[in-house]
Amino acid sequence: MFPTPKSALTPNTYDYESSPLVKPTGFREYDARWLLEKELNLMGAQALGMGLGTMIREMGIKAEIVTGHDFRSYSASVKMALISGLMAAGCKVYDIGLAITPMAYFAQFELDVPCVAMVTASHNDNGWTGVKMGANRPLTFGPTEMTRLKEIVLGAQFNLSGGGSYEFVENFPERYIADLTKRPKIKRKLKVVAACGNGTAGAFAPRILEAVGCEVVPLDCNLDHTFPRYNPNTEDMQMLHAMRDAVLMHKADVALGFDGDGDRCGVVDNEGEEIFADKVGVMLARDMSALHKNSTFVVDVKSTGLFLTDPVLKVNGVKVDYWKTGHSYIKRRVNELGAVAGFEKSGHFFFNKPFGRGYDDGMIFGLAVCDMLDRNPDKSMADLRKALPKTWGSPTMSPHCDDEKKYGVVDAVVKHFQDAKAKGDQVAGQPIRELVTVNGVRVTVEDGTWGLVRASSNKPELVVVVESPASEQRMRDMFKAIDGVLRTHPEVGEYNQTI
Repeated sequence: MFPTPKSALTPNTYDYESSPLVKPTGFREYDARWLLEKELNLMGAQALGMGLGTMIREMGIKAEIVTGHDFRSYSASVKMALISGLMAAGCKVYDIGLAITPMAYFAQFELDVPCVAMVTASHNDNGWTGVKMGANRPLTFGPTEMTRLKEIVLGAQFNLSGGGSYEFVENFPERYIADLTKRPKIKRKLKVVAACGNGTAGAFAPRILEAVGCEVVPLDCNLDHTFPRYNPNTEDMQMLHAMRDAVLMHKADVALGFDGDGDRCGVVDNEGEEIFADKVGVMLARDMSALHKNSTFVVDVKSTGLFLTDPVLKVNGVKVDYWKTGHSYIKRRVNELGAVAGFEKSGHFFFNKPFGRGYDDGMIFGLAVCDMLDRNPDKSMADLRKALPKTWGSPTMSPHCDDEKKYGVVDAVVKHFQDAKAKGDQVAGQPIRELVTVNGVRVTVEDGTWGLVRASSNKPELVVVVESPASEQRMRDMFKAIDGVLRTHPEVGEYNQTI
């Protein structure tokens, strides 16, 4: 009988090597993330595989699953431990090897396999590991599935029927690349910086862009799991500034930056301006809705208010649905509404038919940007940016807050603003016009300036974003107001970056 997982163990001890370590907080809202060795050991990863296999059978789904892993020094070991657990629970495992996350999602369709378990820490710092899981393509697990998986694993409620098997799928990346590039070449001569932060996408992004006709300038595309320059995170200003420098040096048309597991993309224009992904989403919504009138788009609550106010989107009859931040939430909502696409400020973009299969893929995002430029041959990326109504927005800012405390803090912040609205109090010098509480709280005041506070779903942090259509000062006023409320909670620590 497999032992019950423990929530804490000391490394380099007998207990650590003979008991599964699985810290409960690693089960997030829509995937799993742990600090390897401190919060999860390899026996813990094995227990996770047993739990996932048990749950798949409990759901009545065919026990076949795709696995892959990102380019971190320990990811292959974590994956093999996970696979041993899946096989013990009777699953047939199709291993596609080293991969980006959308490659694993594609494999569900290409191999006709219902389930997926991709071992990746995504954009988290080295030391983190995790698993993105799903059992109903193109969807991935949400809170209901993650809660049940947590119960099974932590309670050792395993159904170890045996009978599992393993198959390594050779040369699978070639099938993924062929699928993305079996399309007309781009007519416009585009010079594109492909920035990968030494992450997994570096093995694939330049090849894909070259195959569709782009001249590619590779930036940090050699795979190096120490991430020697910066973490491959497309919301990290350090990565965006490196992209800016490369664009200006090489006189490129655009820079496309891909995160550690290739399911997100960031953009810098030909003038070296970082364009936050939500603004790129407005540009793409303009472009796509010109082809498909009266389209629906899903966007997360961190995203710009331009989706509701942009005059071009209004003329094209666009309908917009603001929804919870998180790749699983947006993916599910796009599927439910039959939306053309879903956009997250973090750079997760979800394209439905005819553009994609409904899952998030940074490579498809990058190709969509190239296609947009191809359809606007007389305009640069900077021209398209400048054509948007002006707003002043912050990057995503994340103050530290322990996993065990962050949701309580957010609940208190939500109540603070609900009480303020009920009493008619002002925020940043103006009355509250609207509160959106579908995911934390988004406070919008009279002149359209807004601020968001929510709990990060994958790290011990809060998430803060502010934007104003009025002025940079109004954006800063809102940040001061939001931060002032957070500073009343001693559990909230320092920011990773601020305006």
